[in-house]
Amino acid sequence: MWTEQDNALCRTFRFTDFKMAFSFMSDVAEEAEFQNHHPWWSNEYNTVSFRLRTHSAGNVITDQDRKLAASIDILAAEYGGEEA
Repeated sequence: MWTEQDNALCRTFRFTDFKMAFSFMSDVAEEAEFQNHHPWWSNEYNTVSFRLRTHSAGNVITDQDRKLAASIDILAAEYGGEEA
């Protein structure tokens, strides 16, 4: 579940291993390019964390962030990601 923290949508996913997490991140990168909206993220082994906010709107949450979050959720489900 995405939470709002410091004017950003935040969520962390855990995958079975690093390879699965990295494959997920690669697909998220493609989707972010398609939507022209790029997340802040971090990765450590099998865990990927996101912070979404729109810089051009003054670093607040916009519909662009919600749309990308929904796409990330779909991809995470396809890769077996679980809430961390």
